[in-house]
Amino acid sequence: MTQAFNARALTAIDDLPGSLAQRVYQSLQEAIMSLTFPPGALIRKGAICDELGVSRSPVSEAITRLASEGLVDVIPQSGTRVARFSIEEIREAAFMREALEVAAVEKVARDHTPDQYAKLARNVRLQAMLVEDHDTAGFYQADEEFHALLMEFTGFPGVAATVATIALKLKRPRMLLLPEPGRNDNAVREHLAIVEAIRDRNPDEARSAMRYHLAQLVSRFDPLEKEHPEFFRSRQSH
Repeated sequence: MTQAFNARALTAIDDLPGSLAQRVYQSLQEAIMSLTFPPGALIRKGAICDELGVSRSPVSEAITRLASEGLVDVIPQSGTRVARFSIEEIREAAFMREALEVAAVEKVARDHTPDQYAKLARNVRLQAMLVEDHDTAGFYQADEEFHALLMEFTGFPGVAATVATIALKLKRPRMLLLPEPGRNDNAVREHLAIVEAIRDRNPDEARSAMRYHLAQLVSRFDPLEKEHPEFFRSRQSH
């Protein structure tokens, strides 16, 4: 089944930073990551050009970049489609994320500076305020910043970049998950447990707290294939 594509939903690029191709890329990526362009949607370059007021060249350049990230599939003689999900790839990405983040939090618990601990503690306090204010979008952003800080504090830029790439594979299916009552409150408590283990320089406890935290999300991915079959690749196409 062909999924809906509406170029009018694209964010205007006039105020975005970077080159023309970079701005087109940002607009397209935002639409894909938010599921405004759902998995399986046929991407019409002409409609994108008309909506954003650009030529085909920056659109093609942006799509090439999106393809390299696994967000679109360029199919000869068929066109370009937003990549459908694969439950195997989701599980693999979750496995890799856990392996890297658990190792990272262990290192941060051992080697962090007082300033790094203060930034993590401040972020968790912000998360709690956002949850109290029912600001779900703000909480998700603070949540992502919390994990990004942990990766940054390893001192290994390549690790941070790798985890960011893996996170892209999980961010889209995460958008399908309906908010569970109390889940954000629990996430704040799980983050706090991680930060307290870091404060205490307890690598074992930090590792355990991170593994528990990540497991809460992974367990919710498996039912998605049955709930939203139109967004997943058929097993035969793997």
